[in-house]
Amino acid sequence: MKAIDIRNKYLKFFEKNGHKIIPSAPLIPENDPSVLFTTAGMQPLVPYLLGQKHPEGKRLTDYQKCLRTNDIDEVGDNRHLTYFEMLGNWSLGDYFKQESIKMSYEFLTKELGIPSEKISVTCFKGDEDCPKDVETAEAWEKSGIPKERIYFYGKEDNWWIAGEEGPCGPDTEMFYDTGKPKCSEDCQPSCDCGKYVEIWNNVFMEYYKKDGKYTKLEQKNVDTGLGLERMAMLLQNKETPFDTEIFKPVMDKLKELAKNDDISSRRIVAEHLRASIMIVSDGGRPSNIDRGYILRRLIRRMTRHLNKLEIDLNKLPELIDLNIDTLEKLYPELQKNREVIKEVIVTEKDKFMKTLNNGEREFNKVITRLKEKNINKVDSKTIFNLYETYGFPPEVTKDLAIENGFEVNLDEVDKLFKEHQEKSRMGSEHKFKGGLAEQNEKTIAYHTATHLLNAALKEVIGKDSHQRGSNITSERMRFDFNCDHKLTDEEKKKIEDLVNKWIDEDLDVKVEKMKKEDAIKSGAECMFIEKYPDEVTVYTIGDVSKELCGGPHVKHTKELGHFKIVKEEASSQGVRRIKAILEEK
Repeated sequence: MKAIDIRNKYLKFFEKNGHKIIPSAPLIPENDPSVLFTTAGMQPLVPYLLGQKHPEGKRLTDYQKCLRTNDIDEVGDNRHLTYFEMLGNWSLGDYFKQESIKMSYEFLTKELGIPSEKISVTCFKGDEDCPKDVETAEAWEKSGIPKERIYFYGKEDNWWIAGEEGPCGPDTEMFYDTGKPKCSEDCQPSCDCGKYVEIWNNVFMEYYKKDGKYTKLEQKNVDTGLGLERMAMLLQNKETPFDTEIFKPVMDKLKELAKNDDISSRRIVAEHLRASIMIVSDGGRPSNIDRGYILRRLIRRMTRHLNKLEIDLNKLPELIDLNIDTLEKLYPELQKNREVIKEVIVTEKDKFMKTLNNGEREFNKVITRLKEKNINKVDSKTIFNLYETYGFPPEVTKDLAIENGFEVNLDEVDKLFKEHQEKSRMGSEHKFKGGLAEQNEKTIAYHTATHLLNAALKEVIGKDSHQRGSNITSERMRFDFNCDHKLTDEEKKKIEDLVNKWIDEDLDVKVEKMKKEDAIKSGAECMFIEKYPDEVTVYTIGDVSKELCGGPHVKHTKELGHFKIVKEEASSQGVRRIKAILEEK
């Protein structure tokens, strides 16, 4: 069964069961401080999981484009991906455990045709904070999973929470038995030997954690996630996602073009190229910070491995075209963005080739100094610094060092890389801690302030100025917008003065529900029109601003305090960034 068929079956099944199909949000989140990219299906639904009414109702389903950056360096093995698609269904205070499990079992066994005996499930075993999830286990048994294939684990495996506090609850995970022999008598779904593969996770948000204590939520939610690439791999009886129709045409082409074939390098090129295409299509651009840096890193790593495969880099546009054509049914929007995608990725590749040349020059300086000191070894810190500062690949440093009669110890370099990865991973996890718990009075105020800033930019810079992204925390706001020049001090002051004028006027912030086409006709602006459902929420601030937005916002602008720009800088090519704070008056 092809990936597109799995997706269509999923959406139609849940639509038949009373769910409204909502569009995928873009990879680049709008007004979400928690992550650089959309990392899960629940992320765009945070306000509704917290109790805000969704315009499409209490039962929702979608496919969500996702990108996670923790394991970039692991890509190249037989399973890791940065970009993936998550299928999900939600109950916002409607059905709960029994019906959720009944539908999951029916979809897996009847719609996908997975034999019941190939399915094992896990449930929360309980602890001093929250009781054993007997209800979930009984629901699975009632559906058709025998007790011997129902396992109980603790919070580390079967509990979900975003951060240290906020909505949370037990989850139940479904595993597919690949038919491989057990690695031991104790082999079960928690084992990573490859016999059991997780295919679906249903989270039951029924608690709220605060100050280490758990209380029951008034609105209980269900949040599920099923990975499309993994399911396609299993249903097609393939060893890896790279053997499915999602990747195979590109993998085959890379093998054809390679003069020095290496399966790991081909996987890295195929995966990173697809991820880069998806990011650029959704508005991402390479830069030295945040999501722009992630895109730059993906393109550079892909380029290095094209070099390692000894593939002519002039073939890159051809590989991009092949990717877009391969993914056409899954993501038709790639077709209209084809030329922009090629321009951005090829330009970044060209810049990186200059970086490689610069790195080689720096390496030559290093070995000249070492020769003067009669040192015959390039230390690991130098190799790592060449990579971190110039993007110079350690394997290239190693080759050059040996050619020049120097020793290297890549084990020591690996240790530095692992320390670097751990710091990055911790940073990423910290960033995700915003999640459901980050929404508070201050972030709501900053969210409203972005609308006023957007309106002020149109007044000062011009009507063609549009939002390109934002990031909000309790301490500050960051706002990206298209602009072809660095703002002058005069322009920054005009923007500040306008925003503060509108704040002082204590304008009403009105919220309306209306049809999407009516909202656009009325002049409402939005960042990604395709991400919104047929019925939308429109926020109007006086006669100053009118935007499609999920909210929430303050009711009167005077609640914002005093707006102050603290920094204005380049974000990426053609995009500027303003950092601002709200001060008490």
